[in-house]
Amino acid sequence: MVAFRRFAALLVCIAAAFPNPLLQHDARAADDVVIDDSHVLVLGRISDDPKEHYEQLKPLLDYVVPRMADVGIREGRILMAHDVQQMNSYLRRGRVDWVTETAGTGMLLEQGSGAKPLLLTERDGVSAYTSVFFVRKDSGIQSLKDMRGRRVAFQNPYSTSAYYVPASELLDQGLKLEILLSPMDRAEPDRVGYLFARTELNIATWVHKRLVDVGVMSNLDWQNPQRVPAAFRADLQIVHETPAYPRALEMVRGSMDPKVAARLREVLIEASRDPDAREALLRFFKTTRFLPIDGRAQHSLQYIGSGVERIRAEVE
Repeated sequence: MVAFRRFAALLVCIAAAFPNPLLQHDARAADDVVIDDSHVLVLGRISDDPKEHYEQLKPLLDYVVPRMADVGIREGRILMAHDVQQMNSYLRRGRVDWVTETAGTGMLLEQGSGAKPLLLTERDGVSAYTSVFFVRKDSGIQSLKDMRGRRVAFQNPYSTSAYYVPASELLDQGLKLEILLSPMDRAEPDRVGYLFARTELNIATWVHKRLVDVGVMSNLDWQNPQRVPAAFRADLQIVHETPAYPRALEMVRGSMDPKVAARLREVLIEASRDPDAREALLRFFKTTRFLPIDGRAQHSLQYIGSGVERIRAEVE
């Protein structure tokens, strides 16, 4: 028995020293397999709530995919990213084809991955909006120039209407920004201190309660009593409003087949005229229609893109 075990061990050693060439070939073949996903359209979303966003994205994807069979699309998938950096990686590697985003984040994706704006997105009948700066009427602030040494509340670091656009406006006015740790902190006399309040209601509350001097949000949120309660409004006033810019964008990866991109563009534009798409559009963040990017919108996107770059270089 001992001799048999020694003989078996010797065979194992020989097998290890001279592996089966057929097995080697199979392993190499497996490594060389390339999965062809050219028939799949992947819709992506930067999300902190994947389950909710999946329910919003899936109906429109299900509507779009069958209408793109003539360019080889037979299947649709959804892929969520935690943040802009992860979505940029997905776009660069071809793992995501199409993303719906706000203008500011869309420009971050363009700069980080080469993604391209495909269409404007109209939501609730509105395709463009503005950012407003507001203060208490007794603040003594009448314009952006009066904001030196004061504190402003933005919403969050990825908000177009309540961070990227208003921060760009302040930089264009020659004002320098510095982040504060809390509303109790004071800004340097030659700078504007800023904080993130997370919600529009918090922004309005902080201004009304004098925790900060200035708040910013979109003109749509300013008009919404759930964001700015009527009890606050009598004490507040707008001191600056930006030019209008696109509310949202549909972006596609830069390496997408032009035929696929063109067909996706056609299907989305036609969707607003198709009764079968009505429910899917409503679920898609209350979209009413998709619009071509005209010269004015293109100019706005270039401005926002330049502002995003400047904020990253000078502020963040």
